Amino acid sequence: MIALLLDQGLAPGAAAILRERGFDAIHVIEIGLDRADDSDILAAARLQNRTCVTLDHDFHTHLAVAGQGRPSVILLRIEGLVAAEQADLIGSICINCDALLTEGAAVSADGRSLRVRRLPLR
Repeated sequence: MIALLLDQGLAPGAAAILRERGFDAIHVIEIGLDRADDSDILAAARLQNRTCVTLDHDFHTHLAVAGQGRPSVILLRIEGLVAAEQADLIGSICINCDALLTEGAAVSADGRSLRVRRLPLR
């Protein structure tokens, strides 16, 4: 099962719901990274072998510039979802993209479709 690190823009409750569903999910606020910059959050995800989940488009840019194969990043391109809706979408992505996220991938989801690119981004 994919381990997840949810970024500040996502509801802390989404991490709790995902844990109730059997996912290893934490929110940045739970580990004192709620004020950290993107590179520090990505570094924490890499060190903890977690996939980072974010609403921030800059995370994919950071991956491309760094040229690294980890961590995987899921970019949710839908704002305004409540915690349960976020958890539903994140859980579905993890189930459908498990192998790709394990290998290293940048995933974008807009609610209708998924775009998956293998890491490192070029």
